Amino acid sequence: MNVVNLIKKKKYGGELNYQEIEYLISGYTNGEIPDYQFSAFLMAVNFTGMTESETYYLTEIMIQSGKVVDLSHINAPKIDKHSTGGVGDKISLLLAPLVAAFGIAVPMISGRGLGYTGGTLDKLESIPGFKVNYSTEQFVNFIESSGLCMIGQTDELAPADRKIYALRDVTGTVDCRPLIVASILSKKISEGTDAIVFDVKLGSGANLPDTEASKDLAKQLITVAGKMGKKSIAVLSDMNCPLGYKIGNWLEVEECLEIMGGKKVDDVVEVNNVLAGAMFKLAGKVNSIEEGKKISEDAIVSDEMKAKFKTMVRQQGGDMSYVNDWKNLKRSEKFYEIKADSPGYLSRMDAQKFGLASVELGAGRKKVTDKIDHLAGIELLKKPGDKVQPDDIICRLFAQSQERIEQAVKFLDDAIQITPEKPLERKLIIDIFE
Repeated sequence: MNVVNLIKKKKYGGELNYQEIEYLISGYTNGEIPDYQFSAFLMAVNFTGMTESETYYLTEIMIQSGKVVDLSHINAPKIDKHSTGGVGDKISLLLAPLVAAFGIAVPMISGRGLGYTGGTLDKLESIPGFKVNYSTEQFVNFIESSGLCMIGQTDELAPADRKIYALRDVTGTVDCRPLIVASILSKKISEGTDAIVFDVKLGSGANLPDTEASKDLAKQLITVAGKMGKKSIAVLSDMNCPLGYKIGNWLEVEECLEIMGGKKVDDVVEVNNVLAGAMFKLAGKVNSIEEGKKISEDAIVSDEMKAKFKTMVRQQGGDMSYVNDWKNLKRSEKFYEIKADSPGYLSRMDAQKFGLASVELGAGRKKVTDKIDHLAGIELLKKPGDKVQPDDIICRLFAQSQERIEQAVKFLDDAIQITPEKPLERKLIIDIFE
């Protein structure tokens, strides 16, 4: 086969067969096809898309580029959840231990934050000592012993995806839907899961802010997962406003510990409980998402869930004294308060701009090599719908330097809106696809 001919075929909307896609993926993974040619292929896919069959072939080939973890000997349903990314999205830290407390194995391979959407691995690493890089064998051992593990992608699982994603990131093709589908599913299926819940975010703080694009992605994920023999449910959830009251790595761990201790954080708990309900349904423990949601409402403050979270921290090397001391507010050195300048109702907090501000503070990366300040971030004291008076504190920014705070404030100049009228109540769960 000829690489240039295949690029041209895709560029003009042609459909590639299994052998042609395999030639391209294996050639790029083993170094025979250079970056510049594979970049051209990615851009062709970005503009002309892929058929359902092409996306299925791409996913299958990326899975076959490495190992598939065998968890069949573990006598429990193996269910995972994947979020397409958002601002303040800390759900995995609550959801995984909650469902694991009910005898569901959660083999979760997570990612790092890049750009304004946070990453689960960075949040976990804000706990001193917590390790996310383990071998496949150790990953299986953790699932066997505790039913729960949250690690980064290993070299053995879907190595084609690891290499292709790095190129997508620098070629502007991260938001290409068939490439997203293949990337997500190749990792999730390689980890040995039986079924998957997808949390597809939409709104200003999502990777795909367009509603129709997000719905299409959800449907593609379910369709291709089904062709791979995996049950799945996709939940579309709102990401126009940051999720919860805290943005930043340790800040989000802290908020999860607060929630486990009984603090009411309505939007986080609502999304968590719907996703838990979907996982319970896929595991065969309930007949409906609503039934599973009700179980989660009680379980989120249970001793069993807290114990499962602490077991995970302990087994992955995290400093338990740091976690147990979470009420002793750990923050970066400098802080700044943004206050209301007029009376009224807080009607908008643009999630993307808050995410970009958190990156400036040091809570995220502009490039892969950037070092994260795990204590940096933003604490929200008000949310849309709250009534405010002049000088009421809306949020606090935390960073290691005044310069970082000054840069972050620029992103928030027009991110917050106060109006005389109370805004309509935010709809968190937009749709559910089964």
